[in-house]
Amino acid sequence: MTASHQASTAQPETVALFVSDVHLHESAPKTTAAFLDFLRIHARHASQLYLLGDLFEYWAGDDDIDSPHTRQIIDALRRLSDAGVALFWIAGNRDFLVGPSFAQATGATLLPDPYVTTIAGRRLALAHGDALCTDDTGYMDFRAQVRQPQWQHDFLAMPLARRKAIIAGMRDQSRAAQREKSYEIMDVNPAAVSALYDATGSDLLIHGHTHRPARHSYPAQSGERLRYVLPDWDCDGATPDAAPRGGWMAITADGALRRIGLDGKELV
Repeated sequence: MTASHQASTAQPETVALFVSDVHLHESAPKTTAAFLDFLRIHARHASQLYLLGDLFEYWAGDDDIDSPHTRQIIDALRRLSDAGVALFWIAGNRDFLVGPSFAQATGATLLPDPYVTTIAGRRLALAHGDALCTDDTGYMDFRAQVRQPQWQHDFLAMPLARRKAIIAGMRDQSRAAQREKSYEIMDVNPAAVSALYDATGSDLLIHGHTHRPARHSYPAQSGERLRYVLPDWDCDGATPDAAPRGGWMAITADGALRRIGLDGKELV
C-alpha cells in the first residue's frame, strides 16, 4: 500500500467528543469504571471534551470535592486536561451546583446553557436539554427556583450532611413524580427546540437529559436542522441480565458527526 493510499484511507482526526448523563455515583462502580476507561482510552485522542450535564448523580457543592469517589473522577479529568485535552462543562439538572473549585481542580471551563460554538467548520448549539422540556411545568418551576443565585447561596450555606439529606429526599420525590408522568411530557417540546435554533442561529443541536438517544431531522429553509440526543450511562443495571448503556458523540476534522457506543464502535 502506498503512502498516499494510506493517507486517503486514514480516519480523520477526532476534534471533539460529547457525553452526558453518566450519573456517576459510588453505588455504580461499573459505570464509574466504564467512564474512567472512556477518559483513558478514547477522550485522550480528542482535542476537546464537552461534558453536557449530569456527569454526577448529584452534586451537593464543591466542598464535597475530596470524597474518595469524587476525587477519583476529578483526578482522571485533571490528567486529561493536563495532557492537552480542553475540557468544557455544561450543568445538568443533577449537578448544577458545580462551581469554580471544580473547574480549577479539573481544568474545565464552565459554559452557559445553551452554548454556541464552531467545531470543524460546523456551528453547534450545545445544551443539557432539561430547559427544553417545557411541557413538564412542575419541573420547570423547580428548575427556575434552584437556579436562582439566592436559593443556591442559602443552600450551600447549610452543612454538607444536611445538603446531602435534602438532595436524597429530592431524588426520591423526583422518582415518584416521574412514575406519574408520560414520556411525552418529560421529552423536549418541539416549539422550545425550534426557538433554540432561531436564538442560536445554529441548525445543529446536541443535548442529553431525556435518556432517549436518537438523531432527529427537521426540514428548514437551510435544508435541514439536526438534533442529536446523547445516551445515558448505566453499566450496573437493576437486574443481572440488563445490557450496559452508554456512549458518546464525536465530531471529526472533516465535520462528520458520529454516534459511538460503549465499545468505541460507531453506531449506524
